[in-house]
Amino acid sequence: MPDDASTPHATEQLDALYLKPHPFTVAKDIGWIDPHGRRFIGLSPFVALATVGPAGGVDVSPRGGGPGFVRVAEDGRSLMLPDRPGNNRLDSLRNIAEGAGQVGLMFMIPGVDDIYRVNGPATLVVDDALAATFEEFGKVPKTLLRVEVREAYLHCPKALMRSDLWGDSHRIDRATLPSLSEMVSDQLKLPKPEATHEQQVAGLRQTL
Repeated sequence: MPDDASTPHATEQLDALYLKPHPFTVAKDIGWIDPHGRRFIGLSPFVALATVGPAGGVDVSPRGGGPGFVRVAEDGRSLMLPDRPGNNRLDSLRNIAEGAGQVGLMFMIPGVDDIYRVNGPATLVVDDALAATFEEFGKVPKTLLRVEVREAYLHCPKALMRSDLWGDSHRIDRATLPSLSEMVSDQLKLPKPEATHEQQVAGLRQTL
């Protein structure tokens, strides 16, 4: 198969390598968030947010909060999530504001191997009164992200099963790795940070 996936007939070559998807797999994208999807999102404390910038650059950002931190509209046609304090690079927000605005969301629940996925166009919302209803960790988000649901479906659990993400077979002691600050300092050739990993974690918890 040619390295360039944009060459003519590349998709035909892919189809020759893989079996056709089961009709059930294709039909499960119902295009809106039904009661099962609403329940799944309501139990999820974590979602990965994928965005694309105006020049085609791709970013994936983790988002977290208490279960229910992402809200689904009554009709299941849209959802809204708050933006929490991070590193202020604003990669996702800039991509949405400057790019096509298309996003992908992947919701996960600890202990559950199934994944719930939502794709669609997104817009940034600045509304102080509405943002106040999303207060968590003693902070009100500065912006909210509204996503119009175009695709919504439950994803195959095989990846999480292979990784045993919620199990213990691949779990390691955090001390196996240097602290985040140590690794970044090494990458940037900066002096080793004086704070221990435990002190750094304690500091981060103060700014959630």
